[in-house]
Amino acid sequence: FAAEVAGVDEIGLANRGEDAEITTYLEKSLTSELSGNVIDLCPVGALTSKPYAFNARPWELRKTESIDVMDALGSAIRVDARGPTVMRILPRVNEEINEEWISDKTRFVWDGLGRQRLDKPYVRENGALKAATWDEALKAAAEALKVSGDQIGVIAGDLADAEGMKAAMDLAASLGVKSIDCRQDGAKLGVGADGAKLPRESYLFNSTIMGIDEADAIILVGVNPRKEAAVLNARLRKAWLRMVPVALVGERVDLTFDYNYVGAGPDSLKDLKAGHPVFDTLTNAKRPLVIVGQGALTRGDGGAVLNAVSAFAAAAGCFKDGWNGFNVLHTAASRVGGLDMGFLPGSGGKDVAGIVAAAQSGDIKTVLLLGADEIDTSKLGSAKVIYIGSHGDNGAHRADIILPAAAYTEKSGTYVNTEGRVQRTQRAVAPKGDAREDWAIIRALSAYVGKTLPYDTLAQVRAKLGQDHATFLGLDFAPGAHGAGVAGPYGAAGAMQSTGFTTSIKAFHLTNPIARASRTMAECAELAAGVNPAVAAE
Repeated sequence: FAAEVAGVDEIGLANRGEDAEITTYLEKSLTSELSGNVIDLCPVGALTSKPYAFNARPWELRKTESIDVMDALGSAIRVDARGPTVMRILPRVNEEINEEWISDKTRFVWDGLGRQRLDKPYVRENGALKAATWDEALKAAAEALKVSGDQIGVIAGDLADAEGMKAAMDLAASLGVKSIDCRQDGAKLGVGADGAKLPRESYLFNSTIMGIDEADAIILVGVNPRKEAAVLNARLRKAWLRMVPVALVGERVDLTFDYNYVGAGPDSLKDLKAGHPVFDTLTNAKRPLVIVGQGALTRGDGGAVLNAVSAFAAAAGCFKDGWNGFNVLHTAASRVGGLDMGFLPGSGGKDVAGIVAAAQSGDIKTVLLLGADEIDTSKLGSAKVIYIGSHGDNGAHRADIILPAAAYTEKSGTYVNTEGRVQRTQRAVAPKGDAREDWAIIRALSAYVGKTLPYDTLAQVRAKLGQDHATFLGLDFAPGAHGAGVAGPYGAAGAMQSTGFTTSIKAFHLTNPIARASRTMAECAELAAGVNPAVAAE
């Protein structure tokens, strides 16, 4: 597995016969983001999960089938729990997405679900956060929202479910708020520079993940799939083993397989069309594939890059009858769902960068963060910050009012993966303490501000979601598998910077509040950074 699937020759057998021992080479740790899968492969239990070992017996555990939210693939998982505690997370087979593999972050992040949790509401008084009742916290939040709509900003985070975002969007609309955004990283997706809505195909992984198996030429632009979607990278490696040529424009990285390095940035895209052998390979292919990452789309010129890459895909023949080879690889589980429902700035509204700048200048008085922890909260100035989330991370540290929410293993929530497939997490354990589901918190808050939302149950929220946004009506359906849809190029052409594309994820193990609360992920991050590399060889 390590050599063939993960692509790292770092584990093997030392000695012979009864003295044989499975170990890493030369006291080095495994660097693969898929290393935990060897636990499932070992037929005799010689390779075990160290965090789970001796903590529970399999027959003591309740098993809940769910999906992962650590990246935007939506891998199929099984959550095993005992009492109120998640004890382990295992993969389920889904050939269309993750086959039988999951990343190490997906598998080992579970200890973060019990640490740094927000289990009661808090209100800041005299500079310090103090525990409060739900009534006190909701009254304080409602008071903070008693400003004009243009003085309020709403930002949805990377782990927000569709039901919570829908409730936040409806509440914002009732208050006349137009500065809302789900693109926490600033990606130029969903709308063009002129504010016009772009087709869904402009931000989906259109070929579908399984479509990689059909591709006969692949080019990666501004993406490091090994860090951004480790399981997808294993499928790309499988294509490379079939002798499918792979090229890369962007940061030169170790993908566990060889590729033709074209260049670092937008200038290389222009050079490709000028008779480059890689372009000839793509145009001669029957199923050419272009994958563009967030590293290329979160830049200031991201809209122009989207247009240039999709125009390149069109010139390379990626749009054919029954095939759309233009793919956007997302990194946040919530992103496609937010884009699908239009959780984007309205006419005259501000995006994430605009909300932060306006809060710093004093133009925005109140900011509602729906699990948004990846923005620079130190730049929110004197604005009142209402934070709805599960962990005491960046957003909670800056918040004036904290409304505790359930984590993904504690609720049934809808997510749309990078290929546009609508899936749902399932509740494996109860929320911690007084925590509630995102949508229920916002529904309660709406009553306190005198703008009661028209739903009282999860079923009613989902009915409204499907009524307003038809894409949420079909579960487990990947639109790209059934036709090319709207062909590119997407958006408007514009000037591009000459600087090279960079990878959007720098620390694979620490990309969200749950991962940052995990001791296991912290240890893995240290090992990945080269601190004490011999620890994992013990």
